[in-house]
Amino acid sequence: MNQLQHSAIAENLQHVRERIASIAALCERTPEEVTLLAVSKTKPASAIEEAIAAGQLAFGENYVQEGVEKVAAFADHQPPLVWHFIGPLQSNKSRLVAENFDWCHTLDRLKIAQRLNEQRPQNKPPLQVLIQVNISDEQSKSGITLAEVPQLAAEIAAMPQLRLRGLMAIPAAESDYQRQLAVFQQMAAAFKQLQQSYPQIDTLSMGMTDDMPAAIAAGSTMVRIGTAIFGARDYAAKV
Repeated sequence: MNQLQHSAIAENLQHVRERIASIAALCERTPEEVTLLAVSKTKPASAIEEAIAAGQLAFGENYVQEGVEKVAAFADHQPPLVWHFIGPLQSNKSRLVAENFDWCHTLDRLKIAQRLNEQRPQNKPPLQVLIQVNISDEQSKSGITLAEVPQLAAEIAAMPQLRLRGLMAIPAAESDYQRQLAVFQQMAAAFKQLQQSYPQIDTLSMGMTDDMPAAIAAGSTMVRIGTAIFGARDYAAKV
């Protein structure tokens, strides 16, 4: 990676942070209320190093094996990086997530929750988890319905090695701001309802590069940004 690309990642991060601050101000929110998660899937360690140099410490990975390798590569970094698993999770990969990641955003089945709880090492803090909601009811997407959230939340809350922190959603692609906002507001309402039962609930993970303004306006506390930071992805390079 040449110096031009290096500086581009730092500049992109600065631009995204400024956008978050600007959008938050319009909504009478503070930038500190919105965590920026840098989605580093398919990107090399050198790109992550540049983001770290620019002050980014929280990273999201979609592919288990690739993510595990990156977690190991940066295991000794101080201050520690925070690794979020944000991709679909199959049963046969749950142990790797339980043993290596700090967060899992895509919990949508009791079976997976039970496996993560059993497989989380006792010497690590509980795995921070979010319930994934299929808010647009897309057959191709993971996640549960809003009506199913209370039951799964109650089951997760009883597991000692998991800590339920909130909800996550990936709405269907939509270019119209008002329609984006309407979907995100449904998520925000469900999030507030969940907070009434579980005081530790504090994370609403929604909003990506193309719909971040509507997500923040609706109340997102964590946006998952990849392309706007690292540029287009080369999926052929995926581990």
